[in-house]
Amino acid sequence: MTRILDHFRFLSLGRLYLFVFFAFYSFNVSAQERIKWHTDVLVYGDNTEFFNPYRDGETLLGTASTVAIDVALSDRATLRGGIFVNNRVGSTRFAEQVRPVLSLTVNTGPSKFIFGTLDTVAEDSLLGPDLSGPHGLLPPLQLETLAFTRPNEGGLQWQLDGARIQQDAWVNWQRLNTAAHRERFDAGIRGRISLETQLPVSIGYQLHHVHEGGQLFDSGPVSDSFAGGPGVIVEPRIDFLDATSIETYLLWSKDVPNRAVETPNERGRGWFVRAAATKNGWRGHFIYWSANLWLKTEGDPHYGSRFENGTIFHSVRHYNEFGIAKAFYTSDGVSLEGSARMHKIELDYNYSFRILARIGFDLPLLSL
Repeated sequence: MTRILDHFRFLSLGRLYLFVFFAFYSFNVSAQERIKWHTDVLVYGDNTEFFNPYRDGETLLGTASTVAIDVALSDRATLRGGIFVNNRVGSTRFAEQVRPVLSLTVNTGPSKFIFGTLDTVAEDSLLGPDLSGPHGLLPPLQLETLAFTRPNEGGLQWQLDGARIQQDAWVNWQRLNTAAHRERFDAGIRGRISLETQLPVSIGYQLHHVHEGGQLFDSGPVSDSFAGGPGVIVEPRIDFLDATSIETYLLWSKDVPNRAVETPNERGRGWFVRAAATKNGWRGHFIYWSANLWLKTEGDPHYGSRFENGTIFHSVRHYNEFGIAKAFYTSDGVSLEGSARMHKIELDYNYSFRILARIGFDLPLLSL
């Protein structure tokens, strides 16, 4: 009951702030042009039938929803305020996560800076479960199902969408430093640079760092987990296909669970290859992964060298994945897709399937 009352207090206080803000701006701007209602809903159903020593199977079913009001402070600056709710079907609680949404977005040409609640929602054009992580990182760097279990992030973000370069860089503050635990944040960058050649070739780069530390309270070890590397992306044109791509990345990792203790096996390396093709709303992909001593916090355990019981797999790790996805419906801010995958984890063969629906729209508010 206390948790529910806290939710209502938060909503009432939020309405008061928004009323004062709108009252102030109504004298200076046109509400129809400057104030909009924003809705973003992700309905997810993900089932993994995993029976191997690296990762357990899990069923995730729920909705992650953001409702907010956008106020254009100028042609380049927008303030967003609202609420985020992540509801898991079958839970005995009102919601697994309830968070305020508050961000300032500043656009300066091809660059966009976000302060506050981050933009982590995958674009509708990104079809396929292997691309649906919070920021589109490669699965060895960050587990894709974090888009369902931790879809709300806050901190700082810089997005770049230029003629030759696209980039997403962010710092996501996950936890404060208290007497009970260390602070925790993750920072990453994902980008690609198109080369001016006759061949459709781009240079890719991805980095991700998870840190636990803080100086206010000495409540646990200081740890770091870092991984990333460069890649080459080739997108050959094939007449009977809508799009094709082949990506190859050389990745390195460094995992230090406790800075005060010298840790063996802290450095690893891996080779990631992904080939994909799309046609009439269908997408097929194949992933090949080979690694040695790959240990990465927040990475997909299927790519890692640590068993679930904590012991290290010292031989070269191999993982393969084949998947197919279909966009069943895409129209005016609404999309529905389904996918299925086969996973080869060393000598184990497992499968998984997923269905996603995305709803996103903006409506003018208080037409005058």
